[in-house]
Amino acid sequence: MSQEPSEGRSPLDQRRAGVLLHPTSLPGPGDVGTLGPDALRFLEFLAASGMSVWQMLPLSQPHDGGSPYQCMSVNAGNIDLICQRSLVDWGWLDAVAESRGRRNPFHCEPLRLAREGFLARATDAEHELYREFVQRHGHWLEDYALYLALKQEHGGAPWWAWDEPLRDRHLGALRQTRERLDEVLDQYRFDQFVFYRQWGQLRQAARARGILLFGDMPIFVAHDSADVWAHRHLFDLDHDGQPVSVAGVPPDYFSETGQRWGNPHYDWAPMEADGFQWWIERIAAQLELVDLIRIDHFRGFEAFWSIPAEEPTAINGQWVQAPGEALFRALKQRFGRLPLVAEDLGVITPEVEALRDGFDLPGMKILQFAFEGGPDNPYLPHNHVENCVVYTGTHDNDTTLGWFEACNPGLQAHVLDYLGQPAEPMPWPLVRSALSSVARLAVVPLQDLLALDGEHRMNVPGTTEGNWNWRFSWDQFEEGLAEKVRGMVEMYGRA
Repeated sequence: MSQEPSEGRSPLDQRRAGVLLHPTSLPGPGDVGTLGPDALRFLEFLAASGMSVWQMLPLSQPHDGGSPYQCMSVNAGNIDLICQRSLVDWGWLDAVAESRGRRNPFHCEPLRLAREGFLARATDAEHELYREFVQRHGHWLEDYALYLALKQEHGGAPWWAWDEPLRDRHLGALRQTRERLDEVLDQYRFDQFVFYRQWGQLRQAARARGILLFGDMPIFVAHDSADVWAHRHLFDLDHDGQPVSVAGVPPDYFSETGQRWGNPHYDWAPMEADGFQWWIERIAAQLELVDLIRIDHFRGFEAFWSIPAEEPTAINGQWVQAPGEALFRALKQRFGRLPLVAEDLGVITPEVEALRDGFDLPGMKILQFAFEGGPDNPYLPHNHVENCVVYTGTHDNDTTLGWFEACNPGLQAHVLDYLGQPAEPMPWPLVRSALSSVARLAVVPLQDLLALDGEHRMNVPGTTEGNWNWRFSWDQFEEGLAEKVRGMVEMYGRA
């Protein structure tokens, strides 16, 4: 795709306010929110509130657990988000079908019927749009469609468990599979065409209301993914496709064994040798969807914690240097001013700060982290800098009300004293503190604007059950909420 480098205005050249809400949390008839009428209604709420940023989690197709941070492809959109009503409006689907649970990425009946309708009733212009989409996204779409088709044929088994000619991508075996599964492959291409078309309409609606979309990009890739299968030479894998080393973080205050995430590490040497083309294509694909991108675990671009794959915990890992400066130099040459935000939480070294600041990337400040320690705590509002994004909390935190209720009485008293003994109930004093910060962008999870307690958090890190399922309902919006938020947004110069 053609995207010229730009040294023009950044989304963070002015003070803004936004809301963190993953689209799956939108209300609606199914078990997962979609890009339908409720997404447009949410845009209307943002506009009425004076908010100009909608931040969300990664949009890729997740594995069974539903985590947007463990996906089958870095580029393939989550078909759970596709709105059937739009397919009816386009004339490709006769009626909306009742469906429960998350959609099966291998076989989604409404999308199969929509493809039949598309083939029979779409206009010449729509067919041309489909051909253009397939051509423009072919560098990842063909591998993803083939990966999905083969994964389905192998009963969902990971790619390294497939027959060796397919596991190792022998050209003859791949050619035969494409011929044999041509119809299936085209269904998967069509599914992605629908996702990107609906997302494009949502982005147009956002732009018409002056709202920027703020995406999220995990630094690492799931081992069982089209990306690792198709680009094995770019990852630290052995002859059988198994990781030699895996990602995580070392032991710290929170965990005496650290965290072993299990994602394969990159083999940075071949990435650097071809000018980081894989990363350039990945960023370009994301910028077709969003205006601003948060890079999760930014510190891994300076040095990463490398754990031998056979180790059961993260204890026996080591820090390994990464070519972050060369990577971001290549990205800057390709895209100009980088619309990236560095997730720089945790123990951050001067070298990581130098990499972040050397490319003028804003970092993150989390107010829930601000009140333990002394007055030099970098998350306290009086220590913020302009070039950062301030949050009350993130998707990995408790809601602000839940967090405050869980604080001991002494910490609660300290928080309220720092905030000037506010008369407003929590979470509003922390919301106000975020909006009044010098940080150019303030983001508040929707749960905090709705004053919801800890029962409504999105994710509990380190757990695998019950996450990523939270959804709101419109009756949780108190009357006059948009006006109340707009007053604060305007007061602090973020409208």
